[in-house]
Amino acid sequence: VSLVTAAGVTFGPYDQILLATGRSPNVDRLGLDKAAVQTNAQKFITVDEYQRTSTKHIHAIGDVCGQVQLTPMAIAAGRRLADRLFGGMADAKADYSNVPTVVFSHPPIGTVGISEEEAVSQYGADKVKVYTSTFVNLHYGTYAVPPEQKPKTHMKLVTLLPHEKILGIHMIGMGVDEALQGFAVALKMGATKADLDSCVALHPTAAEELVTLAPWGMSPAPVSRG
Repeated sequence: VSLVTAAGVTFGPYDQILLATGRSPNVDRLGLDKAAVQTNAQKFITVDEYQRTSTKHIHAIGDVCGQVQLTPMAIAAGRRLADRLFGGMADAKADYSNVPTVVFSHPPIGTVGISEEEAVSQYGADKVKVYTSTFVNLHYGTYAVPPEQKPKTHMKLVTLLPHEKILGIHMIGMGVDEALQGFAVALKMGATKADLDSCVALHPTAAEELVTLAPWGMSPAPVSRG
């Protein structure tokens, strides 16, 4: 299989080609211009932090806004908007930071927070400390194949010095989709590496790797959160 671009350039041959073109908002027939609702260059509806468009009393949520295009994020934004409009919560708004997400590939990929590269860009290399782990998931322990041929799980913890506040958690391997949800809560609450170290591991699980990342028990004491 070969790939030929619109400009006539040929790439390949390849065994397979993955076509991932992204999404375009389906707004052409909504008449947004007649309602004076502004969109950006990609035709996504422009909203503020309270989901308000450029026209009073018109709100927009979900993928059509082009922010964190995930179903649970759209649901959360809708709930917060309903809380504000109908629940008497004047300041209710969706939080688009540190949203966990999973690619349901084989194996699955789970991530929450920022990457190592983003952390270094924001805080500087001298302020970022990274922990990693690569291991064979115990699910494959009894497989009659050499260890080097067994599928591996990879985990990365990105932290901010001096207290090693967790900035990002990134994993690929069996079960990381289920494991990530709880750790995402911890990250949202401002957990540190020491907080993870203080949690006794559930054995045998893959998730225990995140609370036993070496060096274990050497991080500063957890920051008091009042």
